[in-house]
Amino acid sequence: MTLSSSFASSSVRQTLREAWAMRRVWWFTATARTKARFVRTVLGSFWLGLSNLFSIAALALVYGAVFKVQDFNTYVVYLGTGLVVWNTIAAAVGSAPNLFEHNQAHVHNTNLNPVFYTLEEWAFQLQTFVQSFLLVLLALSFFQPSLFSNLFVVGWLPLLNLFLFLYWFPVLVCLLGARYRDIYQLVPIVLQLVFLLSPILYKKDNLGSMVWTANFNPIYRILSPVRHSLMSGQLQWGPCIFLLAFNILAIWFSLFWMNRERPNLPFLV
Repeated sequence: MTLSSSFASSSVRQTLREAWAMRRVWWFTATARTKARFVRTVLGSFWLGLSNLFSIAALALVYGAVFKVQDFNTYVVYLGTGLVVWNTIAAAVGSAPNLFEHNQAHVHNTNLNPVFYTLEEWAFQLQTFVQSFLLVLLALSFFQPSLFSNLFVVGWLPLLNLFLFLYWFPVLVCLLGARYRDIYQLVPIVLQLVFLLSPILYKKDNLGSMVWTANFNPIYRILSPVRHSLMSGQLQWGPCIFLLAFNILAIWFSLFWMNRERPNLPFLV
């Protein structure tokens, strides 16, 4: 049996055990990155939410006029909740292709399981999202006061699906980026196209005959339940349970593929 086959056949369960055993380390390093990001700033991590609020305010004013929205308050919440989720997904996917390259020295000189680097990045993105999301939600509560109650009553499952997606999808992009350098160039282009084709700035109904682009858009399928549950206070159990099962299978596959690629990583980065 070759070395590559040996790693491929290694247990995903064992990888999960290693990840859990290192949980304090990768969470601490992610927290340290978050703190270092805003060192010597007065507002600190509040800038995460403020930057989103500035974008939401500008886009709501412009596109509210362009689309001639009748209910501006509802549109602000619709755009704001969609945009804050999209920004997190785009940041996680956009940073994924060169994740192992950023950790090149450690990959070459240590035998640390590469799941550590993926979990550190995942924790960093989660911390960024939570800090930004809560501030945005607080501001949007002036337009729809039920947002926070909806978050705790029905928003937990769509958010769980979002968090799981934020792990496995960037991992797949990361593994592809380590092997194929074209991914570095392709990801920003795809993200821009997906954003324009996703009902974030506009309603899904505005797509008309092109509505199928939203139905087959994997990122929108993750984003939409979060926004729907927060705004309507209703949980679409069927689609959410299906997404949960799919996310769990996708995590297993991503870890299996990572184990298979582990012996090749030092030669790819």
